[in-house]
Amino acid sequence: MDQASSSWFKARFHLRYRHLFCAALVLALAASLSACADKPEPGSYPAANKAQCLPSGIVLLDQAGKKIRLSSLHGTPVLVDFIYTTCTSTCPLLTEKMASVAKLLGPELGRKAKIVSFTIDPEHDGPAQLANYAKEMDADDTGWLFLTGTPAQIQQVLAIYGLRLGREPDGSIMHMTAAYLLGANGRQVRQYDGLQVSASTIVRDINRAATSS
Repeated sequence: MDQASSSWFKARFHLRYRHLFCAALVLALAASLSACADKPEPGSYPAANKAQCLPSGIVLLDQAGKKIRLSSLHGTPVLVDFIYTTCTSTCPLLTEKMASVAKLLGPELGRKAKIVSFTIDPEHDGPAQLANYAKEMDADDTGWLFLTGTPAQIQQVLAIYGLRLGREPDGSIMHMTAAYLLGANGRQVRQYDGLQVSASTIVRDINRAATSS
């Protein structure tokens, strides 16, 4: 092989090698981005409850004293959490997170999705107490319901979600800071650690649920 042919061969070899290297780099980058995209968001988990979470047999009262049959909330995604108005620890933080979701949804709250906060202290949280709590927490938005009922009714709701309560010696209620996203059919599509998950993650999931409904 003469010098010219050798130089041409080497140039072609290096060019081909460089193309293969670039192609491998692109594939590695794509795989990395795909892995990042599939990485679970902090505080967001797949739904583990297959029960109907908005059954027709439970009728509660909202913060205005209006009767709300849970099944009447079908039709849009529903974001659910559990609070009580005299809580001074996690409940205000959880409500603030839901308020951030409401702010991101803006005028779509009520049309694209609803938020429902169940009291876990129905003995003390009537409609008036829930209305005051909503105002104090800047949570009195259209499309956001605070619901109460008899202790037996609230126990029914808690049982659907597999939640149990406990009492501290000072009378405060021990409970999880869980939140749940229900699809338009009333069944869970995501569950959250309400204090850890970001509001933007929840809104992204709401948009997906609204699109698929």
